[in-house]
Amino acid sequence: MIRCLAIDDEPLALQQIAAYINKVPFLELAAQCQSALEARQFLSDDRVDAIFCDINMPDLNGMDFVKSLTAPPLVVFTTAYSEYAIEGFKVNAVDYLLKPFGMQEFMRAANRLQERLSIPASAPAETDDTLFLKTDYRIVKVNIPDIRYVEAMSEYLKVWIEGEAKPIITLLSMKKMEERLPDNFMRIHRSYIINLDKIQEVNKNRVIMDADTYLPIGDLYKEAFQAYLDKKFLGK
Repeated sequence: MIRCLAIDDEPLALQQIAAYINKVPFLELAAQCQSALEARQFLSDDRVDAIFCDINMPDLNGMDFVKSLTAPPLVVFTTAYSEYAIEGFKVNAVDYLLKPFGMQEFMRAANRLQERLSIPASAPAETDDTLFLKTDYRIVKVNIPDIRYVEAMSEYLKVWIEGEAKPIITLLSMKKMEERLPDNFMRIHRSYIINLDKIQEVNKNRVIMDADTYLPIGDLYKEAFQAYLDKKFLGK
């Protein structure tokens, strides 16, 4: 997960950036700040991998804020003023989003962040493909590749496993599960996380996992899921 800090002095713009971050499976919103000074205070106690930063802000503008950081994280500038673009790239910004921007432009920036932070090929691959879940009075081992999908049920989760007729029911939040699962899992609805490798078909606003399982695609997750499909799609 890429930990992100959103900075904008306009509350509505800040809410939009936060909403976009929450839609992208590999991004995590660490905090929201309404000024560069507030962001500086946050970074003195915490760490992030990337910041989405407005430029034209009172007291300390975003450009000067980034220049003042000793070891700045990756930066995506967000602003309504196109004249800042060249200066933005001088400070090695990953991307520059001109307001108003949509989810498509945001996904472009998010993918560039992921590329910059990708693990080098020489690094050892992560082989941790198991997890343990508490169900009833037992703790069971689950092979992550065998998970078909996860379904939210109030404060509990149903974890549906390949080849099993009944799910594992565990007391856990969707956020915790989402953080633990690898990149081939995606949240497509407030109540569903799916294993992308287990999809059989996509039909309008539904993902078909098998002949008996049709899962809805929520409005908040449509664009991120469509971006995944576009990346994989082969055809005209």
